[in-house]
Amino acid sequence: MDDALYQQLQQERLLNQVTTQIRQSLDLSVILSTAVQQLRQFLWVDRLLIYQFELEYLSTIEAPESDCGGEGTLEPSSQFMAQEVSGCPQGKVTYEDRSSHEILSVLNLSEDQYCFKQDCNFLKKYRQGLIKSVSNLEDEYASTPCFIEFLKQFQVQSLIVVPILVQDNLWGLLIAHQCFKPRKWKTMEKRFLKKITQHLSIAIHQAQLYAQLQQQKQTLEQRVRERTQALHDALLGAQSANRAKSQFLATMSHELRTPLTCVIGISETLLRYSGEQSTHYKMSLDQQQRYLKTIHDSGEKLLEMINDILDLSEVEAGKTVLQISEFSLSKLVKKSLKYFQKKAEYNQIELTSKIQVKPQQNRFTGDEDRIRKIIFNLLENAIKFTPRGGRVTLKLKVDNNIAILKIEDTGIGIPDDKKPLLFEKFQQLNSAYDRQYEGTGLGLALTKQLVELHGGAIHVESKVGVGSIFTVHLPALPLMSKKSYGEITASPFKTSLPSVYFNSPHRKCVLIERDEETATLICDLLTAAGYQVVWLTEGFTAVKQIELLQPDAVIIDLNLPGQFSHEILNQLHHQPQTQTIKILALTDESCLLESKLNPSFEYYDCLVKPIQPDELLNKMITLKMT
Repeated sequence: MDDALYQQLQQERLLNQVTTQIRQSLDLSVILSTAVQQLRQFLWVDRLLIYQFELEYLSTIEAPESDCGGEGTLEPSSQFMAQEVSGCPQGKVTYEDRSSHEILSVLNLSEDQYCFKQDCNFLKKYRQGLIKSVSNLEDEYASTPCFIEFLKQFQVQSLIVVPILVQDNLWGLLIAHQCFKPRKWKTMEKRFLKKITQHLSIAIHQAQLYAQLQQQKQTLEQRVRERTQALHDALLGAQSANRAKSQFLATMSHELRTPLTCVIGISETLLRYSGEQSTHYKMSLDQQQRYLKTIHDSGEKLLEMINDILDLSEVEAGKTVLQISEFSLSKLVKKSLKYFQKKAEYNQIELTSKIQVKPQQNRFTGDEDRIRKIIFNLLENAIKFTPRGGRVTLKLKVDNNIAILKIEDTGIGIPDDKKPLLFEKFQQLNSAYDRQYEGTGLGLALTKQLVELHGGAIHVESKVGVGSIFTVHLPALPLMSKKSYGEITASPFKTSLPSVYFNSPHRKCVLIERDEETATLICDLLTAAGYQVVWLTEGFTAVKQIELLQPDAVIIDLNLPGQFSHEILNQLHHQPQTQTIKILALTDESCLLESKLNPSFEYYDCLVKPIQPDELLNKMITLKMT
């Protein structure tokens, strides 16, 4: 009686020590290693270890239908098997304590290194709380001599296995080995080990929650850092935009004030001295014509500046559509040179050309007006920054259906540190407040946008005091007819803008979208690109209307109420009248993965909201090519 009471007091003392350790530390390795050491000493066993399952395999263990908890025995089919069982969890010994160095270590031992694998049914029973005690190996594992040999290899004579359950999941096993002589395990020892594993389960769950909390903390800290960096970048961007705005206002105030002053001043002079009521001074007809020409030239300059601003804003908004036609490249270059000849002569600049285009290469397909604008901007820029007595040369050749334009000048040149700003909006090499050269700083920015819109590329070579060479590569674009849609090839140059062409009859598109702001943006963009857009706000009658309209493409929001979106997609795919219609689905970033998992995803393309104009237009072009 005294021995039993003493044993119970010792058990309570050990449980208190484990509980205290759990309360004092969140370090799971310290808690488990201490518990293993103290428990081995208390039980007087030769080896005590913790076998931990790998986390990715724990979800494969499911509870059996029958309850086999407690101290039940195992059927022969549930013994350790000599072959690998597919889908069973794997693990290894992570904690160990031995009574002496004579006992071999099994630390980091994993069963997949040896001749057996645990049967999954066996682990399911552990998940139900089975405590497995073995006093005699030969009697218990007579049907699996391979396993007996394995245990004897590590000096095991008797063993007891207690599952460690964390939130009803099998986390690992607490295993005690008696190595030098067999041992009969007492019921009190089994109950005590079960209590110990319950306390260890609390410690493990507590450590898991702490680890999750730390992970969430790190994630939040990372998000805060990223958000802070994003806000910092946004602040720098806003400051840069504010400086650009101030510079733009200063530039525009100068560029607008000069021609407006001329218009207002000269028109007042004409009104004062050319009227019938003027008796003191009569203005001659020649002088009136000179004044009128000055007014006309100032108006042309104002109109040119306003057109540049509008053209640039349209290109950046993705609303510019190329008007593809066939024209003579050499004729376009000669006309451009003739236009700037007088200005070059006035500035005492030699303006020459070198055209190397064979007769069969002279006919080029592209947007003639946009290409003329590119040539005009580059020639005007070259003449502006070339001093008197200098030379500007325009070279043209065609290679593999690509027009190569070179504008060479003997101007002031561009410093290397200024080259990255060359094609930025409102940027000039001279200060906006100490201006030596007039201009808004939009010309080269618009030129680059137009070149990329045409699927081409532009680059510059320059040396200060020597001059600059601007080189433009423009690929010929196909005349868009119904027969040539499948012949479109991607531009050989890397550009940031979509090439959108339209010279064929209007194409039809049906848009199914409830959000008015999104629908308005799509309608405006596609209308500018030459589509006739029919906007539907409800999906109830969409399929019938699509059958009736037979559009070239359908754009549908996947987040329509209920399951209307996917029902519409399935009907369009399976009905013969609508199977060939191209479909573009609109979805949010958070729903993109779910949309891709839908079986009908392979029949349509996706575009993530919010809508980016260039992405929408590129998607529509891609739909026409597939």
